[in-house]
Amino acid sequence: MNKEKVWPLDDSDDGFMNTHLESLQISAPGIQSLTNLSSTLETISENKVVIDSKQNELPKFIPVIRSGECSDIGGRQYMEDTSVCISDLAQKFGCNSFDGEEPISFFGVFDGHGGKDAAHFVRDNLPRLIVEDSYFPLELEKVVIRSFKETDARFARNCILQSALSSGTTALTAMIFGRSLLVANVGDCRAVLSRLGVAVEMSKDHRPCCVKEQKRIESLGGYIDDGYLNGQLGITRALGDWHIKGLKSKETNGEEQIGPLSAEPELKLITLTKDDEFLVIASDGFWDVFRSENAIQFARRRLQEHNDVKLCCKEMVEEAIKRGAMDGLTMDNLTVLIVFFHSEPPVDVAVHSSKSAIKRSISAEGLQSLRGLLES
Repeated sequence: MNKEKVWPLDDSDDGFMNTHLESLQISAPGIQSLTNLSSTLETISENKVVIDSKQNELPKFIPVIRSGECSDIGGRQYMEDTSVCISDLAQKFGCNSFDGEEPISFFGVFDGHGGKDAAHFVRDNLPRLIVEDSYFPLELEKVVIRSFKETDARFARNCILQSALSSGTTALTAMIFGRSLLVANVGDCRAVLSRLGVAVEMSKDHRPCCVKEQKRIESLGGYIDDGYLNGQLGITRALGDWHIKGLKSKETNGEEQIGPLSAEPELKLITLTKDDEFLVIASDGFWDVFRSENAIQFARRRLQEHNDVKLCCKEMVEEAIKRGAMDGLTMDNLTVLIVFFHSEPPVDVAVHSSKSAIKRSISAEGLQSLRGLLES
């Protein structure tokens, strides 16, 4: 069994991002091997990273990473979704500190609003800022949070110089290093893990209906009006949107204070085992017509048929568009990205029915009607 922890969101929490690796004796950041890093993260004390001690008794699982993605404009006039798949983050940005060691892979889906510029800026700059942080990869959780905030600040400066860039975006990223999976989320994209066919949500949608988000917003002087943050935005966390007055910063008694729209990601870190099959990351346009459990079952069936990750993403997008059309929806942009952890397709899992399950039957007349429908 995997134990999982969602990192605290409140800076005042005494345990906030307490991931300093005190046991390491390092003369300079970034020189420890990633193999040792992954091992260290799996054995940090209980109040820092939650693990299952029984996992240490099991054979080491080595993920085999395969990925694919597919996007569609849906019924919108413009395409504002974008995504990225990077198999070796350090190599991609010319960092040679980890040559010959286990690579860190990076995946992300970014759902823009008010234009595509914020989404493209975050896609292009966030992974680079993560790598360039002097504490990458030793304090990866802290690095990811800093990099999200720094990306947001840099986009703000760009918007001052070029007001036409003004826009916003959600961001959901997944990083895999050794057997560790770190998911970071800002907004309402969603990541769902398949664990032997069971859907395990790796992120929470940051929407105004979330009670925890409402409390955070109100503590910062914001409010929810008719399901919108300050009556203007349908999400409670985003990068960008600096052009919308009062969301990112506000003036109180002549002093500028932080606004209710946060760019700080919520993190979730787990240790992967052989039961963890794949991760689905998708923009909210997809989740409008798919439940988490339904998405996992649909993807699993397709991967069992052909074991082609890219084709599976395409089939999921096409199915979402069909469902939207049947429901009469004007579909949002859609993006589906799958990260698979095995070379072989998902195995069949026996489903044991409960003893208390209700037995159902069909009448002879009903059976005849059904046959007629199937034959027509």
